[in-house]
Amino acid sequence: MLTVRHVMVAASLAALALVGPAAAADNPIVIKFSHVVASDTPKGKAADKFKELAEKYTDGKVKVEVYPNSTLYKDKEELEALQLGAVQMLAPSNSKFGPIGIREFEVFDLPYILPDLKTLRKVTDGPLGARLLKLLDAKGMTGLAYWDNGFKQMTANKKLVAPADYKGLKFRIQSSKVLEAQFRALGAIPQVMAFSDVYQALQTGVVDGQENTWSNIYTQKMHEVQKYATVTNHGYIGYVVVVNKKFWDGLPPDIRAACEKAMKEATDFGNSQSAKENDDALEEIKKAGKTEIVTLTPEQDEAMRKAMMPVYKDVASRVGQPLIDEFLKETGRSPMN
Repeated sequence: MLTVRHVMVAASLAALALVGPAAAADNPIVIKFSHVVASDTPKGKAADKFKELAEKYTDGKVKVEVYPNSTLYKDKEELEALQLGAVQMLAPSNSKFGPIGIREFEVFDLPYILPDLKTLRKVTDGPLGARLLKLLDAKGMTGLAYWDNGFKQMTANKKLVAPADYKGLKFRIQSSKVLEAQFRALGAIPQVMAFSDVYQALQTGVVDGQENTWSNIYTQKMHEVQKYATVTNHGYIGYVVVVNKKFWDGLPPDIRAACEKAMKEATDFGNSQSAKENDDALEEIKKAGKTEIVTLTPEQDEAMRKAMMPVYKDVASRVGQPLIDEFLKETGRSPMN
């Protein structure tokens, strides 16, 4: 019986066989780009833009096949698939790298560590962002870019306005020790679950709530099965575009340069769209009328921040206190304001 690993290895050999200087439009180099969200999200649109530009700039010598919505691999499977070469490119969320041993990326999961996208750019476009990408080399990946989704909100079938409201509720999370600590600090019960399974879990009551950006909530129809959404902006969801290192290093230099150009432009396009996509999704959620949007008072917001501050101490040994300090210094902000 063929296992997933056997299939991946076979796909890897087939993909690597395409790499070489003889690549032409009638025998293109195939880049399989797998992701777990819908095509009409910031990540989905950026992936489609990369496909368009990479094929254009290489005159058809590269063919990019985009597989959205977990059609190839779910959250837990996709990084292994990339490392084995079954797919060439992914854009996993920062949280996904902790379970494979690169815990530093979990610094992005810390609550209230990023006040806005402008501050985020100081990190991702600077030396700290570049240094984090280099950590991926040891895992057989090359980090190409940081893509935005946006800031997370809380949803549940119970109105969430104070830390006490979270007590005993089951919340779906990505696999991240920081996110586990965050919900435990609120007295909630974190449950790791694949993104593609969240809607059904909310619908059937397997979990009571979840945290996500407006675009993800809307495109996955989570608002249809959640009575309340609280505007918290407590955390950030972003992605790191990674490519199989062996595949990338094996590309002819001119092809790789053209793909790098396409990636830079797709990144600029996607990141410029992310805030608008989330604003539009929020308006559509309001129009649907199935979810009550809850806005916190300044006092309620401060109480939430205070309740989550112990997370920084809880995960310092895992993420690294020097990295947390450097991150906060780079942003020039305190999580309490």
